[in-house]
Amino acid sequence: MSRKNLWVSAAVSLGLVGVAVAFGLMWRPTIDPIERPTEFDSAQIARGAQVITAGDCAVCHTRPGGKYLAGGLPLVTPFGTLYSTNITPDADTGIGKWPLEAFERAMRDGISRDGHFLYPAFPYKHYRLLSDNDLADAYAFLMTGPPVYEPATPNRMKFPMNIRPLVSGWNLMFLRSEPFPPTAQESQQWNRGRYLVEGAGHCGGCHTPLNFLGAEKDSHALSGSVVDGWEAPSLLGLAGREKPWTQAQLVGYLQAKVVDSHGTPAGPMRPVSQELARLPVTDVEAIAAYLLSLPASDSTSNANSVRTAVAEESASLGRDLFQGACAGCHGTAAPMRSIDGRPALTATSAVQASEPVNFIKTVLEGIAPTPGEPGPVMPPFAASLNDQQLTALAQFVRNQANPAQPWSDLNATIQALRQETP
Repeated sequence: MSRKNLWVSAAVSLGLVGVAVAFGLMWRPTIDPIERPTEFDSAQIARGAQVITAGDCAVCHTRPGGKYLAGGLPLVTPFGTLYSTNITPDADTGIGKWPLEAFERAMRDGISRDGHFLYPAFPYKHYRLLSDNDLADAYAFLMTGPPVYEPATPNRMKFPMNIRPLVSGWNLMFLRSEPFPPTAQESQQWNRGRYLVEGAGHCGGCHTPLNFLGAEKDSHALSGSVVDGWEAPSLLGLAGREKPWTQAQLVGYLQAKVVDSHGTPAGPMRPVSQELARLPVTDVEAIAAYLLSLPASDSTSNANSVRTAVAEESASLGRDLFQGACAGCHGTAAPMRSIDGRPALTATSAVQASEPVNFIKTVLEGIAPTPGEPGPVMPPFAASLNDQQLTALAQFVRNQANPAQPWSDLNATIQALRQETP
């Protein structure tokens, strides 16, 4: 055989091997179904409930007005809209036929029982950090819950992301996290906090910027991002900021309470904090201790330059609007300030943030009450304040909080957020 033919033969062989490897990566075997197991120790089920709560599973797998963990919540991504799945133990539409092996594979590798790839909006990149015991406990809790018949809502993904096997390439590039051993020089509380933040709590899923393929930029972990139009602020350097967080403040905030100098969670963080409030306080304290230990980075510094002072006319309008619409709850003499310890509006994290997104979103959408849950309530002002009024109000409030660094591009931000407001 000539040298040329040898090269051609070798190239063809390598090509066939490459195709075989590619198809192998894009396919996973089905795991045989089983009869739903229900015999679990009550203590294990209770532990599993805490794992599910720490993982915020209900936040994504329960749609408004829907059954607990039955799925159907739309998750809008740059690649299309996903709908969360039914993770109740229903045999036909849920995970009732899944053995523990299939559950562990889904949680760690993003592969369903039938072998199809799960989209990484499901944070298996973080859940793969969970211990065997925690996964087994979570499985026990889910299998002993009430089954709900709820067929999956078809996803609406854009081409080519609607081709699920392509997720195998995403996994190959970005699925590198492995369970980590405790850090010996750190306390047990710190290690527990890290485990919850990086594992079940998957805080990086919202608070870490994403690359063009939707993967977290690990080199900028927890440095802040945008979720559903809300700013998910940086979690770095919380203890060393101009208005530093204390352990007590952060614990209260994570439990959906109103805390002095920082306010209360709103937007996508509110249901997360309400779930965290159901955890043992020692877990929330561990999360806070770990987050407060994280140093600041260059990316967390305020990039806004000092700009001109707020125009007098706009300041006057903003002052009048604050007195008429906000002072009843947020003014110095407001009864709610003394009744539930509500901080001054200028002291809240939304007003102290370098960008106005969270403040404007809160004013537009308000804070809806959660049936059966205590907590602050705020009406939406999207219909009662026009863009000029909202701009003036934002300028006034920001000027009271941080006159040296006024918010820029308020009008453009308001118009963009109005389009997203339901």
